[in-house]
Amino acid sequence: MLRGQDIAVILKIVSQEDDRLSFATLAVELSMSPSEVHQAVKRSTKCGLMNVDASVRGSHLKTVNRQALLEFLVHGLKYVFPAELGPETRGVPTCLHAPGLRSLLSGQGNPTPVWPWPQGTVRGYELKPLYRSVPAAALADPNLHKLLALADAIRAGRARERAIAADRLTSILV
Repeated sequence: MLRGQDIAVILKIVSQEDDRLSFATLAVELSMSPSEVHQAVKRSTKCGLMNVDASVRGSHLKTVNRQALLEFLVHGLKYVFPAELGPETRGVPTCLHAPGLRSLLSGQGNPTPVWPWPQGTVRGYELKPLYRSVPAAALADPNLHKLLALADAIRAGRARERAIAADRLTSILV
């Protein structure tokens, strides 16, 4: 069974475009333990979202099955990890309101979804992240922020926002 942190780990690998990242490096950059990262990669491999080759000296080669990931994100993510919305709070913008994605929205009247974060600079309605350390990891890596925000647009967005996010993910992953 996949967990939210599994998606965060996979998207971090995609954002870095480096299959040779060690479990320890991924753990530090995602504020997880190395064992959590290892288990995430193990579950993702079992589900067919990743392939791991342990024969590479010094590191496990972690290859993301991009086509399978895209299919899962677009068609399964919102059912496996449904959006949990909450009250207005301070946080980090997500969905198509995230930095680099805001230009994709034509209407400005949409309320801003945010991952709750005490140091956040935006007020909006709460959207529970896939994993508790997602806001910090996203702030440290703009590419990861964009990927996680697109995933959230699929989880929590309306039909038009989901379609825009799916198109953007397709251009990134394929």
